[in-house]
Amino acid sequence: MKLIHCADLHLDARMESSLPREKAKERRLEILRTFTRMVEQASEESVDAILLCGDVFDAKTISARARNCVLDAILQHPQITFYYLQGNHDQNGFLNDLEELPENLKTFGPGWTTYKQGEVSITGAELSDQTADRILDRLFLDISGINIVMLHGMAAEYGGKEERGGFSLRKLRNRNIDYLALGHIHSFRRERLDDRGVWSYCGCLEGRGFDECGEKGYVLLEAQDGKVKSTFVPFAGRILHEIAVDISGLMIQEEIQRKIQEAVEEIPRKDMVKIVLTGEVSPEAEKDTVWIEKWLEDDYYFLRVKDETRLAVCPEDYRYDISLKGEFVRLVLAARLPKEEKEQILRLGIRALAGEE
Repeated sequence: MKLIHCADLHLDARMESSLPREKAKERRLEILRTFTRMVEQASEESVDAILLCGDVFDAKTISARARNCVLDAILQHPQITFYYLQGNHDQNGFLNDLEELPENLKTFGPGWTTYKQGEVSITGAELSDQTADRILDRLFLDISGINIVMLHGMAAEYGGKEERGGFSLRKLRNRNIDYLALGHIHSFRRERLDDRGVWSYCGCLEGRGFDECGEKGYVLLEAQDGKVKSTFVPFAGRILHEIAVDISGLMIQEEIQRKIQEAVEEIPRKDMVKIVLTGEVSPEAEKDTVWIEKWLEDDYYFLRVKDETRLAVCPEDYRYDISLKGEFVRLVLAARLPKEEKEQILRLGIRALAGEE
């Protein structure tokens, strides 16, 4: 039996805080298409079930396009059973207007619900602050079967109440779980639960911002002979990259651009890139992040440049400088200001004195 474990699609997420409006609109459609591509691939590979472990949608208000697209994908693939467990971002908008659920869509509630499919038992519960750890004590599974458990929340050794749905891994050990399918964390992670089973976050299908860099996808499960084999499958249409480029000691824009070009030359043009400039740089160095973004904007789907360099300013270099620049630097360095603010003033002031601002 084959199953897909996926979660955290966050369909209809606005993403306008990290992308321009038109790009955000385009990415919303791309992520929706990634979901339908996954279902199509599942059909081609004779997958029996898809475990949707929470946060399929991003908010209470969802577009008719997203809702209808997901429903159509379910209805058009009756040979696949979809197990849908709501996460903290799901708020019933997907199901509210349905007179009846499709036969191949199974849902969960605040208590444990178990479905039997072939030799596999699929058990899940929707957690809240009030129920998270208490409900774990009421989980009882058949020792002789293959048991997959679905949850959405923050796994920790001893649980926690700092976040909705935080739960204790300790309470799930030695409960006959073969695979604990989790949602909530947006990066793939898999670890042993106990001598019998493993727990795994599949991560999200697509990165939405630069806090979700790297390969994204789903986990393919193969259940047979009393065991569950799990394999992470990269599936995102675009990958997000954050690249640190140390430009210490570089003085002219062309040198900086060549260093950046070397750092990003292996990244596919279809991907999204955040370049972080690091190192210690002279206040007199040419460094224009706006120009760098303009220079590379046609090379990638989306590109952002962030300047995290530090100013290489030595007070001794300006102690006896009788120029206006020397006086300016001494005044700023002597001022009672945070270091970051001093650096910003020095950077702008020295460029202005050089006639560049």
